[in-house]
Amino acid sequence: MPTVLIDATSLLLRSAGVKTYTYELVKALRKDHKPEDVRLFPFLDLPADYNHECSPLAYLSTLTRIAALQFGNIPYNPTWSLLGRKVDVFHCSNQCRNPPRNTILTATLHDMTCWLTPEFHFEANIRADALYADRVLKRAHRLIAVSENSRRDAISVLGIPEERIVVIHPGVADHFFNVPMEEIAHVRAKLQLTRPYVLSLGTIEPRKNIDRLLTAWSILRKELRKEFQLVIAGPLGWAPEATKAALLRADQRCPQSEVRYLGYVAERDLPGLIAGATTLVYPSLYEGFGFPIAQAMASGIPVVTSNTSSLPEVAGEAAEYADPLSVESIHVSIQKVLESEELRGELGRRGRRRSEKFRWEISASRTWALWSDLAS
Repeated sequence: MPTVLIDATSLLLRSAGVKTYTYELVKALRKDHKPEDVRLFPFLDLPADYNHECSPLAYLSTLTRIAALQFGNIPYNPTWSLLGRKVDVFHCSNQCRNPPRNTILTATLHDMTCWLTPEFHFEANIRADALYADRVLKRAHRLIAVSENSRRDAISVLGIPEERIVVIHPGVADHFFNVPMEEIAHVRAKLQLTRPYVLSLGTIEPRKNIDRLLTAWSILRKELRKEFQLVIAGPLGWAPEATKAALLRADQRCPQSEVRYLGYVAERDLPGLIAGATTLVYPSLYEGFGFPIAQAMASGIPVVTSNTSSLPEVAGEAAEYADPLSVESIHVSIQKVLESEELRGELGRRGRRRSEKFRWEISASRTWALWSDLAS
């Protein structure tokens, strides 16, 4: 039985997919393993809940732990090696720059977006990921890739031997499956969603392709735009100012507007928000996995998404695909789904079936098996 120390720094930071991954994986692991066997760095316990926008801890507690992380990141500082003496496996995050050298090192590879789409990132992010690759990814004993697409990208871009990367898909939290009608009604009332809506979900950043989505929506048949509302949810990230301005012009208070921008929606409201949608539209330019489409499939909601990166791997036959670089293709795919109740029903049924492979207990079991094998 290995003892594993997981770098859970993402729980303290503003984060979306990585925070979801870390929290849900640890939660699933601790259903079958004791807390002393699944420990969290920096000196954390698993909180009862999490918020993508902030730390679950008080300001001073958060600051102290981040300071401990930065202290450990000082080159040649032996602090993390002291931690490594007490564990069999250290599972690293991209905040770590000086991991212990006296224990088995693993990490999760989420995507290669800083290498493949550098135009969507700040220079500081690109430099940080390059440093992380050199100090962690290239020397880890094993890497967990969240998709086969991310695995292939890492082999191609970083030259990591393919036998050192194993694909373990993330899961979907149980509360996205079989959402009660009462919960859907509560969230719709809370957010003033009085019309049928098409949902776009995720942090507002360039690769989410919101500009093309807005343009594609504007050329839908007028009757469809009158019947359905485009609802965009997610915190404002590092999108261009023009994109932010367009979203902020979308009246958050008027239930009858063609486009609504809700801003950040709390994790506890996401199952009701997704399950209440007519369809989810996710025209991202690049994803390592794509949690929103897996969550929508679990809810039985039809998906329109991009035919690139990992998205076809995740959605399979349960989505209508579009070329994310083509406004016309996005527009045609959305219109096709909205015009056919039969197609929506079929995609929803396929999604429910496919989502069963994305259960956190499966992901946790495979991850623990990997760590056990390495430790033995």
